[in-house]
Parts: sequence; structure tokens; C-alpha cells
Amino acid sequence: MGAARRLRAVRSGQWAAAGGGAAAARGQWARRALGRGAMELGAGGGAGPGRAVLLLGAGPGWAGAAEPGPGPAPAAPDYEALPQGATVSAHLLAGAVAGVMEHCVMYPVDCVKTRMQSLQPEPAARYRNVPEALWRIVRTEGLWRPMRGMNVMATGAGPAHALYFACYEKLKKTLTDAIQAGGNSHVANGAAGCVATLLHDAAMNPAEVVKQRMQMYNSPFQRVTDCVRTIWRNEGAGAFYRSYTTQLTMNIPFQAIHFMTYEILQEQLNPRRQYNPGSHVISGACAGAVAATATTPLDVCKTLLNTQEPLALNSNIKRHITGMANAFRTVYQVGGVTAYFRGVQARVIYQMPSTAIAWSVYEFFKYILTKRQEERRARK
Repeated sequence: MGAARRLRAVRSGQWAAAGGGAAAARGQWARRALGRGAMELGAGGGAGPGRAVLLLGAGPGWAGAAEPGPGPAPAAPDYEALPQGATVSAHLLAGAVAGVMEHCVMYPVDCVKTRMQSLQPEPAARYRNVPEALWRIVRTEGLWRPMRGMNVMATGAGPAHALYFACYEKLKKTLTDAIQAGGNSHVANGAAGCVATLLHDAAMNPAEVVKQRMQMYNSPFQRVTDCVRTIWRNEGAGAFYRSYTTQLTMNIPFQAIHFMTYEILQEQLNPRRQYNPGSHVISGACAGAVAATATTPLDVCKTLLNTQEPLALNSNIKRHITGMANAFRTVYQVGGVTAYFRGVQARVIYQMPSTAIAWSVYEFFKYILTKRQEERRARK
């Protein structure tokens, strides 16, 4: 039996000893926890993966746990949520590491997604599916070509996810104390999630622009510094934020669809709402796939705004494509309705394991933090 399972078993035995009166308390607590998870996920914002880390880690993971009844309180801390005494830096570290891992492991598929979202790709860059695309890129452009730009993505993902977690936890606590001291305020959770998403995307957007420019077929950029210098010199600082509003617009429906799908699947796979890693991973991956499919048109527009694809620019009367409305019009002019779903296969394949990776890493960090706190209490 693993350490995490033993910890849960000890808690279960302690709670069972509290008597039959604890059953009603457990049911009420589970319903309150589920409602709290729904609010945080719906308001938390972003598709990316750092937000998914927090929301999947903090929502479903503990929604099925039981609260002790009137009997003796359990000695062990609750593994499903970060320890009560955990500092902001603990949330910051767990989220940042999970976000970096997520982006790095799935980066080759992200490279394929960017290319498949091209509106008018070169003949050599037209791919039927993700495996074929990866094989052709490696064979014709080199083994490390799908990894180009990963360093800037990892560099951006760390601070962006850290900023999100630190801001979310700090604001949530501050606003909750002001609105409903000692309780849980949905208004505070929602406001904290919105502000954290704004800051996360503000930090991440420049890295997204540089990364996608380097992922394009026949990209002239070999190094991140060359790409940054060229964009700054030719297009100005505003080029790093052309897709910012589109990114924010995409994150809200992504999370709403993600959560609704997740809850439907959980009702089928885990009706008792117990902690079940397998059902959480499957439900989260499928929910991520549905949300990714539904928001692909916005992702295509975001890619166009980031890359300023030369062939697409020829059909645009302006020098640069700016704004979400302009991007939507250009996509339709160049490729029609079907162009809005370019790269949907790669986006889904990217999103499903990304959610699982991010969630698993975050849960691992939560377990380590809880275990260390338990050891410190034991030594006192």
C-alpha cells in the first residue's frame, strides 16, 4: 500500500470511529465542497494549463473527501488540499513546476498544432495527422526541430504560472476575510480567479508570440533573441500583445465547457464522489478534449495574430492583422468556415495529456507538502 493510500486509510478509520452522526455531516460537506470547486473552476480563467493545474487539483481531488463528524478530529492533514499552513510560495512552486512540465512534455505536439493551424501552408508543410507531421518534421528538418522555442516557453511558463498561483491564493484569502470572515466566499474566489488570469496571460503572451513564430515552417529564427529583436524592431512592442484579448476571450468558455463536461463524466464514472485518481484523470482528459474542440476557432485566430502569417497578410488590406474581429474576418476570407477548425486534432491530442500531466504533478507536490507538514507536527 502506497504512502498516500495509507494516509487516506488512516483518515478513513478515524472518521468512521466518529459514529453514525458523521454521515450527514459528510454528505453536507461534500455538497459544499463540490459547489466551491465549481465556482473556482468556472471563474479561474485560463485553458492553459497552469489554471487547469490549480482547478483540477483543488476541485475534483478533494470534492469527494469526507469531513469528520462531531467525534475526534483526524490527526493527519488533508492530502486532497494543500495544508492549512502552506505559504503562498508553496502554491507558487507547485503550480510553476506543473506548468513547466506540462508545456515541455507536450511541446512537440504544440509545434504541430501551430503548423496545422496555418491558413495557407507551404506544400511541404501540409500534414494529414499528428504522427505524420512529427515524422516528416524530424526527417526533413532535423531531430530537434519540433523542440525549437521550447526554452522561451519554459521561461515564460514558470513566472506566469507562479504569478497566477501567488495572486490567486493571496487575493482569495484577502477578499474572503473582507467579505465573509472565517467562511468561503464565491465572490472572492471568482474575483481572485479573474485577476489572476489577467496577470497570467499578460506574462505568458509574449512567450506565446515568440514560440509560435519559431514553430512555423521555414521560420527564419534559429534563436529566441533573434526572434525577439526582429519583432521589436519591425512591429514594435505591441506585437507581443496582439492576441491578448483573444486569449482572454478563449479562456472563459474553455473553463466553463471543461467544468460542465467534467461534472457529467464524474456522475457516470464516480457517482459517490470519492477520491478516485483514475476517474479524475479520465474525466479531466475527456473534458479537456471537448473544451479544446469547442474553442479551436479562437485558438486559430490567436495563432494568426501571433504569427502574422505572410500569405494571410496578402489578403488583408492592412499591414498587420490586429484585433480579434480582424483575425476572424481574415480566417474566413482565406479559408472559409472550415479554416476555423484547422489543427483541431493536434489541439485535442495536446490538451488531453497536458491536463493529466499538470494534474498529476500538482497532486504529487500537494502530497509532498502535506507529508512534510505531518512530519514537522510529529516532531513537536
